[in-house]
Amino acid sequence: MANPSETRSRLCLIEDDEIIGESLTDRFRLEGFDVDWCHTGADARAALAAHRHAVVVSDIRLPDCNGGDLFLDLLASAPMLPPFLFMTAFGSIDRAVELIKAGAADYITKPFDPDALIVKVRALADGYGARQPLASAEVLGVSPAMRRIAESLPRLARHADSLLITGESGVGKEHVARLFHRYAAGPQAPFVAVNCAAIPDTLLEAELFGYEKGAFTGATKARRGYFEQAGGGTVFLDEIGDMPLSMQAKLLRVLQEHRLQRLGGESPIAVDFHLVCATHCDLRAMVDEGRFRDDLYYRIHVIHLRIAPLRERREDIPWFVHHFVDAFNRAHPEEKRRIDPRTEEALTRYAWPGNVRELKHAVERACILSPGPLLGADAFFGEGLDAGADQPPPSRPLADYLMDCERDYLRMVLEQHGGHMTHTAEALGITRKTLWEKLRRLGLQAHEDL
Repeated sequence: MANPSETRSRLCLIEDDEIIGESLTDRFRLEGFDVDWCHTGADARAALAAHRHAVVVSDIRLPDCNGGDLFLDLLASAPMLPPFLFMTAFGSIDRAVELIKAGAADYITKPFDPDALIVKVRALADGYGARQPLASAEVLGVSPAMRRIAESLPRLARHADSLLITGESGVGKEHVARLFHRYAAGPQAPFVAVNCAAIPDTLLEAELFGYEKGAFTGATKARRGYFEQAGGGTVFLDEIGDMPLSMQAKLLRVLQEHRLQRLGGESPIAVDFHLVCATHCDLRAMVDEGRFRDDLYYRIHVIHLRIAPLRERREDIPWFVHHFVDAFNRAHPEEKRRIDPRTEEALTRYAWPGNVRELKHAVERACILSPGPLLGADAFFGEGLDAGADQPPPSRPLADYLMDCERDYLRMVLEQHGGHMTHTAEALGITRKTLWEKLRRLGLQAHEDL
């Protein structure tokens, strides 16, 4: 097989619309990709068989087949399938989410920002060969709400120098801030995170703006503050709602003028930075109560992103669970953990008041404490969590539940036999042909027998 780095610049575009296809082909080529533009699923099969591609960008609706079905069919027969990125209309988001759970790398919702698509394609191309689609920094979740945020960030970073992010504790506000920073300033630029609630009021000004030697007792040498340290990069002010009113006035001046004065200093210093503020508080209510300055509120509220809690985007819960389990397995290859489908349902029903942070810690604890490879409900809910704490289980067809159980069992037996088709079929007591049909139906893959 060819080295992925040797074929990283080749892209397969599966799109039957002439206008969209021609436009995307021209853009991809301008970005340095060699493009195989396929109008049908049959054309795509031929192209994928003839060349090695770093990324496949595919529409879901094709004239001769469904793009999702094409992916699942190829997945069952191609152990080294390149990452698939699906372009989907809003009405097909559920289908795109199912495909990501089956192994697709990503999706983008039409109409989309071409620059956002390029960012996703480049990230996938750079990571080709490393089976880590869930670890991509650009992926914030599979729910429509989080996908809209992820797709808007490149555009916001081009035009906005400040951003306000609100949401409950643990939803991932800093993660979104870091992604905005990557787009706005670049990964090499400094990112300075400041927790406004953790710094005493008497020290906050010195920490933010710095001080000169002799400015106060103990100031034995000059020190740059956080805004100077972030020169050319991003300052992330977490929990800005806890900043005292006296400090808010000084911050507003720095934001307006991009100039500051160190404690004990005589001359203003020009500073260049992007600003991201975050809070779990209702700043509008704080303004009405006189606890937050209205002029500062309007200054930082130009672009506002609200990150919904996990209970409002439950489709992200199993996605994160598998992401965190995969991360544990990569760090501990000798201990392969997997989720019982019944446990996945219980985790999805739970409210997760600590959101993604709580979920991550729960998965890590379960992976460490579980005596066997299969993570059951006891591994998660054995320390006081109530699996039914939020609402009763949703109704679900028996066929869907049995399919999940069958998929999990086949995945376990495949892993036990190294993905070998013949050995797995013998262990299951079925023919190789029957096993192949089951794997194709369930979206699983195995190694070709040599």
